[in-house]
Amino acid sequence: MISLTVTAVVFGVVFLAELPDKTALAGLVLGTRYRASYVFAGVAAAFALHVALAVAAGSVLTLLPQQLVHALTGVLFLGGAAMLLLKKDEDEAEVRKPENQSFWKVSGAGFMLILVAEFGDLTQIMTANLAARYDDPLSVGLGAVLALWSVAALGIVGGKALMKRVPLRLITQIAALLMLGLGVWSLWEAIAG
Repeated sequence: MISLTVTAVVFGVVFLAELPDKTALAGLVLGTRYRASYVFAGVAAAFALHVALAVAAGSVLTLLPQQLVHALTGVLFLGGAAMLLLKKDEDEAEVRKPENQSFWKVSGAGFMLILVAEFGDLTQIMTANLAARYDDPLSVGLGAVLALWSVAALGIVGGKALMKRVPLRLITQIAALLMLGLGVWSLWEAIAG
C-alpha cells in the first residue's frame, strides 16, 4: 500500500534539493539541443536506477535498531542541509553532443550523463535516508522518482523560465530548511525513543 503522505514528503524534499542541482542544468542544455522526449527517456531511466539503488540501501538500514536509524538519518539530513547551504553556485555542465539525433544516441547521452553525475549525489543519499526513516520503500521510491522526473522535465522543457522567476538561492535555502527540519525531527525521535 502506498502512503500518499510519505510520497508527498519525499517528493517535496527531493524536488527542492534537486532543482538547483547541476543535473537540472544539464537537462536544460540537452533539451535545448535535442528532441525533449529522447532526452527525457534517457534521463528518466537513469533516475529510476538511482532511486532503486538508494531505496535498497535505505531499506538495509531499517534492519538496524530504530533509535540508531533515527540518529543516523538525523545526522545525514543535517549534513545534507549544511551541504546545500555551503555549496557554491554551479556552472552549467559541459555536455557532450551526440553525433546525430537518433533516439538511442540522444537518450543514451542523457542516461550516461545522469548516471555518472548523480551517483552518490545528495538526492540519492537523501532518498536512502528517507527510505530508512519511513521504512516504506514503495512510497519513498515513488516520491523520489516522481520528483526527479519532474525536475528533469522542468529542466528539459522550461528550466530557463523558472530560474528567471524564482531565485536559485531561494530554492536551495528552502530545501536546506526542509532537510534541517527532518534532521532535527529524526534526532529528537532518536533521543525521545
